[in-house]
Amino acid sequence: MSELYLKLPATSANLGPGFDTLALALDHSLEVRAKEAESFSIRATGRSAEICGALDRNLLLDVYKRTLAAHGKQLQPLALEVNNGFPIGMGLGSSAAARLAGLALAAHFGKLDWDRDRILAEATQLEGHPDNAAACWLGGFVAGCWDGKKLQAVTFAPPAEWRALVVIPDKPLATTASRAVLPASYDRADVVANLQRVAVLTAAFATGRGDLVAEAMRDRMHQPYRSKVAPLLPRLLPLSGTEGVLGVALSGAGPAVLLLVASEEEISGVEKRVQAAVAELGPVEILRCNLARQAAEMTVVLLPQS
Repeated sequence: MSELYLKLPATSANLGPGFDTLALALDHSLEVRAKEAESFSIRATGRSAEICGALDRNLLLDVYKRTLAAHGKQLQPLALEVNNGFPIGMGLGSSAAARLAGLALAAHFGKLDWDRDRILAEATQLEGHPDNAAACWLGGFVAGCWDGKKLQAVTFAPPAEWRALVVIPDKPLATTASRAVLPASYDRADVVANLQRVAVLTAAFATGRGDLVAEAMRDRMHQPYRSKVAPLLPRLLPLSGTEGVLGVALSGAGPAVLLLVASEEEISGVEKRVQAAVAELGPVEILRCNLARQAAEMTVVLLPQS
């Protein structure tokens, strides 16, 4: 028998203009330990333990079961230990992490003979876009493209001194609701503006040019529309490019907002300005994050025979 250990980071996708393209891995993680059992069980700790520990309507388990069935494999019950380190439904890639975990479990316990690239490709297919899944699986700053069949993704380590704050409201927002407010088509000028800024933002992360980030994170394709369902965003966008704040963007589909901060020393001052900016909107959580530079961990441990 063997135990599979997974450690998958939170992610912040889109990064302003990089709609369904760019994402960043953060250092709060979903950890899963799994081994064969006679029946399914989950011992969940950390955030949203009641959701992570449910045997019904559990995305991780659903993906695991559906994947085995789709490939003609017998369902193998598992005993799971799950420790979740980041909020669900807030724009931090929880669905991508759960899908990757379910696929990795199916690949291992179903003996599907998949490598890491295949697991990521399958997760991208389920997600419908590459950004969250690629950043969660590869780590670092990720740019990805997906044509429905083939995934191309590039990752590199972001500047070591940069930090992130994620401002999280008290209520989640479904991705479907956030996508519903987007228009069916865009003006050419808006598309060109975003293409220019995606290129500059990627170069800024690659070269450590923090002075370019505020302008490069400006978006004209999704954030203006999603501000209607993510009210933290219009309150925090004015902080972009000021006093240690390199840039501000909606985190994924929202409702959380990411602030990229120049250094650890700037964090406390930025937090105070964030609290002042959103005070009228009710309670928020401010999550301090390092930028995760390592790929998701997937380790097989052989268990002693009983």
